[in-house]
Amino acid sequence: MAVETQTAPRGLRRRRIRPYQVVQIVVAVSITAFLLYRLQYVLFVDDLYGLDTWTRFLISGLVIGAVYAVIAIGYTLVYGILFMINFAHGEVMMLGAFAAYFVFEALGAIPAGAETSFLNTYPIISIILAFIAGMSVSTGMGLLLERVAYRPLRGGPRLVALISAIGASLFLQNAAQLMFSPRRRAFANPDFLSRGAGFEVMISGRPVLITYTGTFVFVGSLLLLALLYFIIQRTRFGQAVRAIAEDQEAAALMGINVDRVIAQTFALSGAMAGAAGVMWGLHNGIVYHFIGFLPGLKAFTAAVLGGIGNIPGAMVGGLVLGVVEALGPAFLGLDFQLKDVIAFSILVLVLVFRPSGILGEVVAEEKV
Repeated sequence: MAVETQTAPRGLRRRRIRPYQVVQIVVAVSITAFLLYRLQYVLFVDDLYGLDTWTRFLISGLVIGAVYAVIAIGYTLVYGILFMINFAHGEVMMLGAFAAYFVFEALGAIPAGAETSFLNTYPIISIILAFIAGMSVSTGMGLLLERVAYRPLRGGPRLVALISAIGASLFLQNAAQLMFSPRRRAFANPDFLSRGAGFEVMISGRPVLITYTGTFVFVGSLLLLALLYFIIQRTRFGQAVRAIAEDQEAAALMGINVDRVIAQTFALSGAMAGAAGVMWGLHNGIVYHFIGFLPGLKAFTAAVLGGIGNIPGAMVGGLVLGVVEALGPAFLGLDFQLKDVIAFSILVLVLVFRPSGILGEVVAEEKV
């Protein structure tokens, strides 16, 4: 005698919760409860920081986050077209900063008056020359890395390309140390863009300084991000990049020179890194062989946070990471030296709870 079994409709079936999901829920609830506790403590109990101080933190976070966003765009461009992480990108930024440093040093040594130099007599021209030098050097290094370190390995396993990227990063760090020495050098800004100078706004009856360098870096970063978005979305080169990111073989069959477009993508990525290096030097005033390492890792975190391969996501991720890094130590009651721990903790949490990032990862079907 056959026994009839009835199955519940699909919408009424119970979904089995896996142990990993239970752990995720517990961790998420715990983190949320802790953040809510800290929020009420900071707002209603602790008077250590006033509104003016929180505003300073926010301004600092927006400035550094804008630079992270510019660097993160380089990771996103390369990942979107090759599905690989260029871990030497931070060192490309470092070389751009060094190029701008030497341009400023050279222009500062050229007399242009009784008691002044070319750097301060023609500051706009000097800054333009520094950006041209920094972006040109980083563009050339991006092309060299693509040709030497990545193109020969393009058809191999992804792990091989990753190892090559890490090796290129270490090589450039040590090469810069040998060429420029390990000492830290002061970045000589033009007088009108002096660090520490700026204009004040009153917050809660107290002055809050908005520096000229911070304003320049923030506005310049937004302009670069807007320009890059226009290039990718509105130009033939951008169409070719998006076509290759979707399907390399189909793009080649349609007449797109894949190798040339990939090399141009590395060049564009390098130019953005070079511009970020110049702005980093202008705002922070220090250049040495290791300055690209931590910003490069944090920019990678920003790219993952926003959605790796997603250009608007990299922009959003950079700004969010910068603000969280600036506000986080004070909000959590931690030492400000632990801001790097907060940044990389965000990377871990994003990978655990939302690997696709805030705006979602953009990956072609062929690459999944």
